[in-house]
Amino acid sequence: MLEIAIMIEGQNGLTWRRWQNIAAAVEELGFAGLYRSDHFTNADAPDKDSLECWTSLTWLASHTKRIEFGPLVSPVSFRAPALTARMAAAVDDLSGGRLMLGLGAGWQEREHHLFGLDLLDMKARFVRFEEGLEAITRLLKSDQPVSFEGQFFQLRQASLLPRPQRPGGPSILIGGNGEKRTLRLAARYADEWNAVFQTPAGFAHLSARLDDWLSDEGRKPEAVRRSMMTGIRFAQTRAGLESKLHGRPVEELRERGMIVGVGDEILPQLAELEKAGVQRVMLQWMDLEDLEGLEGLRKVVGGLGT
Repeated sequence: MLEIAIMIEGQNGLTWRRWQNIAAAVEELGFAGLYRSDHFTNADAPDKDSLECWTSLTWLASHTKRIEFGPLVSPVSFRAPALTARMAAAVDDLSGGRLMLGLGAGWQEREHHLFGLDLLDMKARFVRFEEGLEAITRLLKSDQPVSFEGQFFQLRQASLLPRPQRPGGPSILIGGNGEKRTLRLAARYADEWNAVFQTPAGFAHLSARLDDWLSDEGRKPEAVRRSMMTGIRFAQTRAGLESKLHGRPVEELRERGMIVGVGDEILPQLAELEKAGVQRVMLQWMDLEDLEGLEGLRKVVGGLGT
């Protein structure tokens, strides 16, 4: 059964008050999880409030009891792999094993420039990403000291202590639609692959390509959970929906993979995603103050999984 989770953009005006309110709503309404982006700021000005990702996840771990959560996704360009592994293991332990560790290569040029972070060209960026995945995986999964010599990252008989309470540490999610680089790395390292803004047909195609890469790695298709993050424009009335479309045609948004509709109009769209192989959908909730809308959404999708 398709699981419904909520995703928010942490750089788009997120404050402690908004984060705490959204977390409480997602937990109480019965959604499967709460995920957030890990950005310093938006790709375009103006800059808005941006609650630091891992600090907010630490709070979430100890103030919720049921939902899964995590970053979609934490770029290895922001933090050394050893730091990410240590934080992830600690937050996962604090939550009782509910963290999904989403990892990415980094992509947003503006925030890297503003804050003095090196994004690198695309080829080097993915070399660094794979090294980061290798280092994080070794630290989380090995009970013995580990070593690794890469171009960007090194480990020299390093131990992650205390050991994660969950064997192997938190599950690793790799997000993205790239057939050659991203899906290959997901097949090698991920417990979950997360597509971004895909139609059912587009998702099914990418999922089949992931199966090919998994076969090359000697892994079975069921070894990697399939999820998707996509936008949603939902309201309980036609007028309410129109106010969220800003003049853009419904079909244009749906062709981009977004879920769009009034009330139960969204149910057939979600059913098509499930038929295409999506196991969990993370719906990008842009209005951080619209808790009433979240309640209305939950009433509509109440028959789906949590």
